[in-house]
Amino acid sequence: MPKKSTKMSGLQCLASENIWFDKPLYDEAEKCFYEGANGPPSQAKTALLPKGRQQRPRNRNSSSHAGGDQELVTRMKSMELENHTLHKVVAEMRAALQTLENRVATLEKSPAGVPSAKAAPVQAAPVKQVQNGDDEDEDDDMDLFGSDDEDDEEAERLKQERLDAYAAKKSKKPTLIAKSSLLLDVKPWDDETDMAKLEECVRSVQMDGLLWGASKLVPVGYGIKKLQITCVIVDDKVGTDMLEEEITKFEDLIQSIDVAAFNKI
Repeated sequence: MPKKSTKMSGLQCLASENIWFDKPLYDEAEKCFYEGANGPPSQAKTALLPKGRQQRPRNRNSSSHAGGDQELVTRMKSMELENHTLHKVVAEMRAALQTLENRVATLEKSPAGVPSAKAAPVQAAPVKQVQNGDDEDEDDDMDLFGSDDEDDEEAERLKQERLDAYAAKKSKKPTLIAKSSLLLDVKPWDDETDMAKLEECVRSVQMDGLLWGASKLVPVGYGIKKLQITCVIVDDKVGTDMLEEEITKFEDLIQSIDVAAFNKI
């Protein structure tokens, strides 16, 4: 009876002690976690922990894997589109190459037929000369040379007639008269200058190949206005320098003249 009471007191003492009986399991789990830090703990590792205290798997890698799969799909689609474009370019290049080969083949065939057609008369000429040599004497050979001269004279006459006909046809064709359109800025001395009289003086300049057009007054500043007038000139008859010299003769009214625009018609 005394022994039983001693045993119960020992269990009570042991129960009162704060002992961590699961520490080896936690140490093993911590070791496995640090060894596989790049991925979630496997089921074998988490199984070492007591029930109710197992760690939940992390979703970080799953989300990263999902993002990587999406990027891979995007790159595959881009490569497929690029491949389709390359196939289309190659098909166009093949078609162009085939067209070029056909044209080259046609050009190679066409010159081959022309010399053969021209070569026939050359081969027939010696036969004719041989026949003439059999039937005629040396005097007849001299006549053959004379016929060549006559042929040359006939060809020269035909050539000259064609040249004369071309010259006559060209002479009948109307020649193109080169004209230009000018926009002139005529500036007075001051704001007191009579612009109506200034324009009258400018239009009084008359030349063969000169035609005056519309005009207007454009403000310059400080009450001064310039005369802007258009004209059409024949390039072979009227020059800009000559026109400016004739207009600036009215020096009492005109200070200067500028060519604002010059266009060929």
